[in-house]
Amino acid sequence: MRHGAWVPGHALASAAAQRWPASTVLALGCVFLAIFLVGALLIGMIRPDDRARKLAARIERYGASHAWLAAEREGKVVGYAYATPFNERPAYRWSTSVSVYIAEEAHGEGVGRALYGALFDRLRERGFRMACAGITLPNEASVGLHESLGFELVGVNREIGWKEGAWRDVGWYQLELSPAPAGTPPEPRPSV
Repeated sequence: MRHGAWVPGHALASAAAQRWPASTVLALGCVFLAIFLVGALLIGMIRPDDRARKLAARIERYGASHAWLAAEREGKVVGYAYATPFNERPAYRWSTSVSVYIAEEAHGEGVGRALYGALFDRLRERGFRMACAGITLPNEASVGLHESLGFELVGVNREIGWKEGAWRDVGWYQLELSPAPAGTPPEPRPSV
């Protein structure tokens, strides 16, 4: 199911709206792997032969409760964004971890901003109030995107992950999706 154009030549597909075919999941895995191979951007490492299986499991697990979106251009996946629980403990159920990955050929085209905008709209509709993002440092492009969308740096884990032969810092960023309600908040809702 397509949800309209985001930027010229881009369309959106949502895991909550349809069960994605293996070819789309594999394409998402290729975007992830391409980003992984071009630099020390990601701490999480995934073997190429596991990427489709692991991505399919994540999409299945979080697509309905949070959100998982992909941008396509001419039938090719050029980026994706998703949300997962920030923490599995019940007190944190109104907060979510978010990530966006864009294929190198789509950098600077507004794909990340468009995906995040759609993702945040879905998260607000579902009752989430806080979005959290971890960014392996240094990463000027990702920091710039997140800060331009209103994320604030709330902390840095120093030398927390090993990647590309070095210990890497991870900056933690936070965005308020909606203000805290007075009293007990309503429960987050899955997609309809």
